[in-house]
Amino acid sequence: MSSPLRQRVVTALILLLGLVAATTLLSPFGFAVLIAVVLVLAAWEWAGFIEIEKRRSKTGFMVTMVVMIAGLFFLLGVRPGSETMDGLRASLILGLGLLFWLLAFVMLWGYPENASQWNNKSKIALMGLFALLPTWVGLVTLKYLLPNGYLVIGLIVMVAAVDVGAYFFGMALGNTKLAPKLSPNKSWEGVWGGLLTCFTLGLILVWALNEYVISLQQGQRIALILLSLTVTFFGVTGDLVESMLKRNCQIKDSGSLLPGHGGLLDRVDGLMAVTPAFVLIVLMTLTDIGP
Repeated sequence: MSSPLRQRVVTALILLLGLVAATTLLSPFGFAVLIAVVLVLAAWEWAGFIEIEKRRSKTGFMVTMVVMIAGLFFLLGVRPGSETMDGLRASLILGLGLLFWLLAFVMLWGYPENASQWNNKSKIALMGLFALLPTWVGLVTLKYLLPNGYLVIGLIVMVAAVDVGAYFFGMALGNTKLAPKLSPNKSWEGVWGGLLTCFTLGLILVWALNEYVISLQQGQRIALILLSLTVTFFGVTGDLVESMLKRNCQIKDSGSLLPGHGGLLDRVDGLMAVTPAFVLIVLMTLTDIGP
């Protein structure tokens, strides 16, 4: 194993272990605070897409994120000791996030010719809010749905499965370029490999959910298994949107926080895009355990 790949694997394992520990051991409120901290750090990196170079300006964007997330704590009723949150308001915010990612998918088709329509500081900053805030809402909603953290971990490992499958299938079989103007190394073979990996993992996760966590009806099992299609579509979309923003700024990585992985946004780009649709489908599927 090469040194860069070894570093990448070690970092991924540490992140996975930390994620599992935090997701399973923290209370919903504690988990919400942790995710808020992570997304505020991600906001610092997003400020680089806005081409904000001054530390004071980046701090301003981070402070905006802090204020808005604090408002979401109040709006959704996320507080110490709370066992429920406002599911309707959360769904509305997730719906806005889903709409944003559908529009972002359309933006990809016109790049780079359409760059002049969105390439200004205000619009990219607004894009950051629509990408980051629904991610926090979605992850916290899943934690309230099942406080044991199973749904949160399921979402994150399914997104990771798309990345891993796409990487290895793309290296072995990739010939047909997916989006050469955005990310020359990505291929359609990688996409299908990511879907296959995600679908296989989804089968295992739904089986385990039904056997050990909650009893599911057949329709619920089928709906949750088919989530692999949603995860793959939006996971690839999130990856390409971040590639578009990085190419727009002529940078390779969003940051250098994670050894072997680049920046934090380089690891959560797919997760941000997947979360709104994933959580909305889960809420509709598992209505009997809603927050």
